[in-house]
Amino acid sequence: MKGLFISGSGTDVGKTFIATHLIRALNSNHRVVARKPIESDCIKTPQGLTPKDAVLLNDACTNSEPIEAVCTYRFEACVSGEKASADQGVEVTLDDLVVASHPANTADFVVVEGAGGLYSPIAAHLLNVDLATALGLPVVVVVKDELGAINQALLSLHAAKAHNLNVIMLVLNQMSMNNLDNAQAIQAYTNTKVVVFHKDNQDEFAKTVLALVEQS
Repeated sequence: MKGLFISGSGTDVGKTFIATHLIRALNSNHRVVARKPIESDCIKTPQGLTPKDAVLLNDACTNSEPIEAVCTYRFEACVSGEKASADQGVEVTLDDLVVASHPANTADFVVVEGAGGLYSPIAAHLLNVDLATALGLPVVVVVKDELGAINQALLSLHAAKAHNLNVIMLVLNQMSMNNLDNAQAIQAYTNTKVVVFHKDNQDEFAKTVLALVEQS
């Protein structure tokens, strides 16, 4: 299975936003599908629970799929996947999440987005890092470009290294221009490629993504 596992340094760092840009870049060379195996904080509708992040990921793919294929486990409560599934009495195992992450036969590339950071609980007695390890996909870590990003980035990279994950890129999501020079500071402590994303460098970002994926 060829693909990427998208993680973040925490919640609300722009993981889904960056993942959609990754997918759009990859669409030019691959038949990409998205997977968000478990999502909480879903919107309750007459048709059922709508997973907001999974919808955005699916919409970014050239060949979208039924949302049930993109996101198997959906919960309304705004809590961790572990608590959400426990509160609803739904047993979710690592094997279940691996199956939910697999692409359809028509795809040749899957982008799997986790839930929170690598050490965030995703199901009972399971962390996101456990799913990333089981899938064996190259990892992209997303960090919000802000004060404190250096610590967040290095902690995430250290966690990934401890589990022998192949992090091919750390993306600094620059939501607003700043003079923090976080990318340069982080790069001084790691061999992992540090890439800044902001609204004015989307074409350059896409080229970098394609190059790194082909090398991985």
